[in-house]
Amino acid sequence: MPAPASLRVLLVATGLGVLLSGGAQAQQRPSRLGDHGAWTAATHVEGGQKVCYAFTRATRSDPAGRSDVRLTVTHRPGQRDSVVLSAGYPYPRGAEVKLSVGATELAFYTNGSHAAARDSAAAIRAFRGGREGVARGPGAGGRGTATDSFSLSGFGAAHDAIGRECPAPGPRR
Repeated sequence: MPAPASLRVLLVATGLGVLLSGGAQAQQRPSRLGDHGAWTAATHVEGGQKVCYAFTRATRSDPAGRSDVRLTVTHRPGQRDSVVLSAGYPYPRGAEVKLSVGATELAFYTNGSHAAARDSAAAIRAFRGGREGVARGPGAGGRGTATDSFSLSGFGAAHDAIGRECPAPGPRR
């Protein structure tokens, strides 16, 4: 069972999908910071506070036909580098997803149609040094395996852009 903060990340990722698709009229529209290779950096306001995120869409998906398969890294007040994969279908309860970047294999836990990195710092390091991320997890309804590939081209620049726009809080005095 994910910790409450981790569950919040997954729920926010769902809301992010609504924002990116234009379905949330009550929230401020996202503001694009820039495109960096395969990644887009942007911000939006959530509960009166700025949230910065970088995302990329899958370059290949098997099975095909799933909509809005994406990998997102988010900075929000009190929480940095939340790494979430949106699959485009609900994962079976308790499913695990593995995302490989070169020889590095990263574990993700699932909730609904999202999977969150168990170790976001390791994921960020791998993304910065990698060329492609390949996620594998159970397919829709637990049938077969779903595989999604993501380009990591431009990740470092997109991550730097959201870090500049939403800097980490300084030490308390």
